[in-house]
Amino acid sequence: MGCDQAGLRGGKPSWLRRRLPSGPEYEKMRQLLRTRELHTVCQEAHCPNQFECYARGAATFMILGDRCSRSCRFCAVRHEPPGPLDPGEPERVAEAVALLGLRYVVITSVTRDDLPDGGASVFAATIEAIREKKPTALIEVLIPDLQGDRRALETILAAGPQVLNHNVETVPRLYPQVRPQARYARSLGLLAAAKLSRPQLICKSGLMLGLGETGDELRLVWGDLVRAGCDLLTMGQYLQPSAANLPVARFLPPAEFARLREKALACGFAGVAAGPFVRSSYQAEALYRQTPALFKGKGDSENRNSTFGAAYGTNHTG
Repeated sequence: MGCDQAGLRGGKPSWLRRRLPSGPEYEKMRQLLRTRELHTVCQEAHCPNQFECYARGAATFMILGDRCSRSCRFCAVRHEPPGPLDPGEPERVAEAVALLGLRYVVITSVTRDDLPDGGASVFAATIEAIREKKPTALIEVLIPDLQGDRRALETILAAGPQVLNHNVETVPRLYPQVRPQARYARSLGLLAAAKLSRPQLICKSGLMLGLGETGDELRLVWGDLVRAGCDLLTMGQYLQPSAANLPVARFLPPAEFARLREKALACGFAGVAAGPFVRSSYQAEALYRQTPALFKGKGDSENRNSTFGAAYGTNHTG
């Protein structure tokens, strides 16, 4: 069984305590990000894996600034009016990728509802800049919902990422409390529309656990994601970034995550990463490379996701 937060002494259970690694690779990463004025979701979202990933020479680059136009109650990123775009950002990200010699790159962003295309053109420019500097790099993009703008989604897809990641984050019942400006159907529709447009594309999504969801609700979400054409799934423990964010309803032990992983795989995902410290882009390359080749370009995607894909339209309000 999991632990209720109210019953804990000292805040977190023992399995969520870990040593923080450092060393030359960690310092190299910090210095490179600082000198190139780059943001990472590792820093901005207070990711518990930041030290480990930096020490391995890995990071998830966050573009479009460091201020988000939405106010999701689980997130540590600043919720303030976003600033102007930085035209040099795509090139600096590409330079960092080349200097670090990254084989697998994850690009994410804050949500920018203030931009006509939600920042899609900057995603595309960043992908293209990386292709010029490091042609062999595999690229995963973790994108916002783009307010249901199919043209904006197509802008990103046309740039040719290997993996399209969009997190549903939680079960539909909890959206009003957790993601008040998002829509569950719109997120499913994005994944379905991406798979319909590019059947060879690997589609991925993620869930935070410990917010009050039930097992039955999780099974329904897994089924929706598989039918929408989602290939890969991540599930990790929600951790409260600050007192201003949602409290943790329950801490799930590692053994429970292992059981949930097996159940999710049985629903039809090609690959599932689940554990207390798993996050959307944590060891993303390993999950991608574990995906059986037969899942890379499923031939039956149109039959599975046409209904969800139709829900992702060209309007900016759906």
